[in-house]
Amino acid sequence: MRIEYDTKLKTLGPQAAHLVTTLYEENKPVFRLEDVQRILDLDDSSSRSLIRKLVNRSVATRLKPGLFILVPYGLGKEKEYMGNPLIVARELVEGKNYYLSHGTAMEIHGMVTQPQLIVHVTTLEKRRPVNIMGTEFQFITCKKEHFFGRVDHWATKQDKVVVSNMEKTIIDSLRQPEYCGGVTEAAKAIWMRRNDLNLKRMIEYALRMDIGAVVRRLGYLMELYEIGAPKNIENLRVHLTNTYVRLDPLLPAEGKFHRKWRLQLNVSPDELLSVVRT
Repeated sequence: MRIEYDTKLKTLGPQAAHLVTTLYEENKPVFRLEDVQRILDLDDSSSRSLIRKLVNRSVATRLKPGLFILVPYGLGKEKEYMGNPLIVARELVEGKNYYLSHGTAMEIHGMVTQPQLIVHVTTLEKRRPVNIMGTEFQFITCKKEHFFGRVDHWATKQDKVVVSNMEKTIIDSLRQPEYCGGVTEAAKAIWMRRNDLNLKRMIEYALRMDIGAVVRRLGYLMELYEIGAPKNIENLRVHLTNTYVRLDPLLPAEGKFHRKWRLQLNVSPDELLSVVRT
C-alpha cells in the first residue's frame, strides 16, 4: 500500500511529494490553502491547481472551501475521508477561542451511553453550522465571562483538542439542554460521574455563571440524587429569586411547581430517579 501511495505522489510530481511529506512532518494532516502557499512558495492560482490534483488522485479530501485533509495511504482511493471529527472541529475554528462542549464533551468524559451524532463547539464568535460528509458541526456562541472551565484532551496520540472539563460540561448542559438531549441526559451525566465530579467546583461554576435556571436545576438534581453536602447545596438555594422556570425548557410548561427550587417539574422525579436504577 505504501508503495502504491508513493507511486501516486510521484505521478503528481516532486512538489506534491514535498508538500505531503512536509505536512506530515509538521503534524498537519488537516491543512489550508495558505499552508500550500507557505510550504511551496506558490501563488494562489498554482496552489489551487495543485490541490485539485491531490483531491482528484485521492491524496487529499476537501472538507470545506480552503480546508483539506490528507488521506492516509492505507485507504487507497478513498475520496470521502474526514478523519477525526474532533480535530476537524478544532481546525474549523483555526484552533482559537473554542472548546468542545455539551453532548460532545459528555461523550469525551464518558457521561453518555449513546454515541453523539453532532459535534458541539462553543466559541466566542457566532458561526454557522457546517455539515461535512454527514457529520454536523454546531457552533454555540458564548459570552466571554462564561468562557472558562477548559482542559486539553488527546484526540489522537499526536493531536490535542480543547474540551470543557466535567464540571463545566454539566453546567453548560443545564444551561442549554437542547445541545445534549435534554435535562434528563444532563441528570444522567451527573449520576454516571458523581464519584469523579468536583462538586465544590461545579457549584462555584453555577454561581459564577449567574444564571438562575442553572442554579435551580443543579441544586434540585443534586438534592434529588443526594449528591454533595446539604450545606453546599443550600449555598445554591440562597441565590434564588421568586421566579419559576421549567426544569426542562425543551418540554411543555406542565407539571407540579417545586417551591424550594422554584421549578416547574415538567420531568417527574420518578423519571429522573429511574436513571439511578438502570
